[in-house]
Parts: sequence; structure tokens; C-alpha cells
Amino acid sequence: MTLKVSASVQYPNFTLEVNTALPTQGVTAVFGRSGCGKTSLLRIIAGIERCANAEVRFGDDIWQSGRHFLPLERRRIGLVFQEASLLPHLGVRDNLLYGYQRTPKHLRRLEPDTAIEQLGLEPLLQRKIDQLSGGERQRIALGRALLSSPQLLLLDEPLSALDAPSKRDILPYIERLASNFGVPVVYVSHAAGEIERLADHVAFMRDGQIDAVETLEQALARPDSPLFHDEGPATVLHGELHATDNAGLACFQSGSLTLRLPYSRGTMPRARLRIRARDVSLALDPPTRISILNHLPMRIQAIRPACEGRVVVEGRLADGQLLLSEISQWSCQELELTTGTLIYALIKAVSLLD
Repeated sequence: MTLKVSASVQYPNFTLEVNTALPTQGVTAVFGRSGCGKTSLLRIIAGIERCANAEVRFGDDIWQSGRHFLPLERRRIGLVFQEASLLPHLGVRDNLLYGYQRTPKHLRRLEPDTAIEQLGLEPLLQRKIDQLSGGERQRIALGRALLSSPQLLLLDEPLSALDAPSKRDILPYIERLASNFGVPVVYVSHAAGEIERLADHVAFMRDGQIDAVETLEQALARPDSPLFHDEGPATVLHGELHATDNAGLACFQSGSLTLRLPYSRGTMPRARLRIRARDVSLALDPPTRISILNHLPMRIQAIRPACEGRVVVEGRLADGQLLLSEISQWSCQELELTTGTLIYALIKAVSLLD
């Protein structure tokens, strides 16, 4: 099933010109710089904005086409914006139940107790809205949206108004939305770190147009990905994080691969590990007597130019996952690296996306 959107709309500062199909499995991120049209696209999908030259289809349902227009309340969409739009005259529990009580019983797919448990809301239930932090407000907004039993959840930069600690607190809850509740999510953001942590698919948007829709793996596989504008190419590995051992190191398990890293906050059944290409060195022989903890065999599948005097080496690890290394052109020539060569990746630093 897909979400198909076609629109041609002239705004004061740009023209929205899209004709695309967005996946409805897991989290699809719409990524682009501020002002590129992400929010306008979301408003058309939601039915908040009615445009003459627009068509929206969700699976077999036609939400807008020609004169046919299904209003927001009949599209069964959950919405969470940058600022949590909670009802100040109601308490936390009543805000949570606002959409639930207005959803017909035969359409309810989620009970309040489940949402409260999964989003960790129990300690907040007796609080007033003005007693909540920004992160707590967004968790309540997520719970309210979920309890309306939506068939699609639209999140418009829900973390942009939060400070760094609040973002860290709420990210795990957003991460569980699609997997725990089975609701497809369209997530709008201009923060590459959020995309790497949350997305299954990425729609790259620029100047009112969608340039490409890719899986996260495809988006990370090309050195010119817009996700890399700030810190250069990177790889995201999917796996599980196991408890810290006697040496004070946790084990990240990804298929047959194991990496050790300093981490002391318990296990994670679903984890993502970010490895910057510039933090991966290469060796032709198995490394010995070195301080670098993690070194993995990989076979080169491509060598691509990066910035001046440097190249990105793409390799496949034993379990098939991609790993990128950015090295100098000189090193590449000295090692005589070519496609098909078996080499060893020395991973100097990793970042757990937690």
C-alpha cells in the first residue's frame, strides 16, 4: 500500500510541484532544508489545505481528486506538530482521551492503558497541562493522536521546539510508533540525525519538489546523499545492544558481526549504530597489536570520488550490510585498492543512535 500525492500549487515564495508515491510501511521521513515545502506537503496530505490542483490517495481510498474532497476528520489521520496543541482547560488524562472518545467503537484499535504504558505516561496522568515540560507535552500529543486509532500518523518536526535533553527523552517513544502500534508514520524533519535514527524510507525534498524516495540504506549508500551535508558520509548498522561486560564494554550484535563499544545504559533489542566514513581506516592484512577495538573484514564493491584528494570506499561486510570508508586518494593508490579486494575495516569511533 502507498500514499500517492500529486500537487501543483503556487505559494508566495516557491512552487510545490510533486507527483510521488510514499511508502506506508514503518517510518517515511520527508527530509529537506527549511522552506522547501515539507509542511505544505503534509497539510495537503492531511486535508488541512484544500488545493484545486491536488490529488491524494491512501491505498484504495481517494482523499482528494477533482471536486471530491474528504475532510481531515474523515481521513482518520493522527497529527502532531512542532508545538503540542493540547487543550489547556483539560488535564492530561482528558487530553489523552479526547480523540479516543470521539472515535466510533468499531474503529478503535488501541486502548488507553496500552498507549499509557508504551509511552510511559502513568506518572503524568494527574498533572495539569501547564505543569508539563516540552517533551512531556509531545508525548501526550503522541498518545492523543494514537488513541484516535489513525490509519496514518503525520509528525511535522515534533522535536524542533525541544531542547537536547527533551529530544533524547522522546526519541525512543517515536521510534516505537510504527513497530509497536502498526501505524505508518510520515515524519517531517530537516535534522539528519533524526532521520538516521528513525526512518525506514526517506523522501528528499528540495525547492518544492521531491527528488527521490529511497530506503534508508539506499540513502546512506551514496556519498552525495543530502543527509551527509554536515558531517560527511556515514553508515548506519542495524542490530541489538547487549549488556556491558567485565571490561566495561557493551556488545553490538548485527547478524554475524559483533562490535564492542563503551555504553552503560542497558540492553536495546533494536539499535542503530552510526559510523562516519572518516572514522574507518583500511588495512590489507588482519590487524594485530593495535588499540582500535573493532576491525571487520569487508569486500570492496565500489570506489567513488569524494571531496578533492579523497575517495569513499564502499564495502560489504560478512552479513551483507554496507560500510563506508573515506580515505585519501594517495592511500587508495598506495594500497592498490580495487573492486573485489578483501580488506579490513578499522573502526576508530562509533555513535549509538540513542
